[in-house]
Amino acid sequence: MTISLKTRYLYVLLLILGLMAGTVPALSSGSGEEDKKSHGNDDEFDASSFIMEHVADSHEWHILTKKDSSEVAVYLPVIIYDKASGLHIFSSRLLAHGHSHLGYAIAHEGSYAGKIVRVDKEGHHDGTKPPLDFSITKAIFGMFVAALILLWLMIAMARSYKKTGISAPRGLQGFFEPIILFVRDDIAIPNIGEHKYSKYMPYLLTVFFFILVNNLLGLVPVFPFGANVTGNVNVTFVLALFTFLITQISGNRSHWRHVFAAPGVPVWLLPIMIPIEVIGLFSKPFALMIRLFANITAGHIIVLSLVSLIFIFKSVAVAPVSIFFVLFMYCIELLVAFLQAYVFTLLSALFIGMATAEAEHH
Repeated sequence: MTISLKTRYLYVLLLILGLMAGTVPALSSGSGEEDKKSHGNDDEFDASSFIMEHVADSHEWHILTKKDSSEVAVYLPVIIYDKASGLHIFSSRLLAHGHSHLGYAIAHEGSYAGKIVRVDKEGHHDGTKPPLDFSITKAIFGMFVAALILLWLMIAMARSYKKTGISAPRGLQGFFEPIILFVRDDIAIPNIGEHKYSKYMPYLLTVFFFILVNNLLGLVPVFPFGANVTGNVNVTFVLALFTFLITQISGNRSHWRHVFAAPGVPVWLLPIMIPIEVIGLFSKPFALMIRLFANITAGHIIVLSLVSLIFIFKSVAVAPVSIFFVLFMYCIELLVAFLQAYVFTLLSALFIGMATAEAEHH
């Protein structure tokens, strides 16, 4: 059956929005029977599955779906270690579309959904714990890309400084030097102190540029960009853990005295205050983790939801409205990319400064 003019317009709009959102959903061009087989009841569009599929991490990098329902994807390496069978390295292509390989498959339901588990001959989870998974997933690959870009930029800027010395910044220097000075003068020094800030500047600069670059690359829909790195709670957990460890290791006597023997607090109140202070030590990095994860994930979900409106209403009239709001959300997301990098770095510096501040003597 030939594709109708309305369907062609929908597909063109889909390609535009898909490139903006980093995904191209499939439009079937076959007969009605084929559509029902491949898409379920009356070719209904499942917006929730579509959104979560592209927000969540995965073992493959989906590029697009052709009209014949075949997919173009980059399959990433699977690296797992099982005590029973040892180390296994193979392509995630062997596990795609519900297939199993060497007795392993990707679970699609239950508490281990999305993880690689051992399966029986019928393809069902055998009930054992998943093997140790060291696979290069989409988020990890995205971090490698961001790290390489940062290395290239910083090494190029360092070489430029060696050639020109301390002079008027130009090129990369002119772009990055104001940002570095901003982190130093407006984040590190006011919160940590003029005499202690330099010790923590490498970490603060690293975390600021790492979050910023990953936020920006997550908005670029072309492979190898577009991974939802900072929208992955595992990534934000590790970043918050680094801040927590640096804060507690740097804590002075005044910091720990405030936790376990707060000055001016009656002794009988300490059994209540100490647990509250200890909980506060962990709640601060937890807030860092959730804030970054939630803000970035919410932005991606909103953009994908706006794209999905075209297929939910099945009307070309919705497309201009969706395009307008997607463009608007992309402008907001650019602001959020810088803002979240700033907030995470600012709060990290604030927590470090609170732990290293000397007690005032009157």
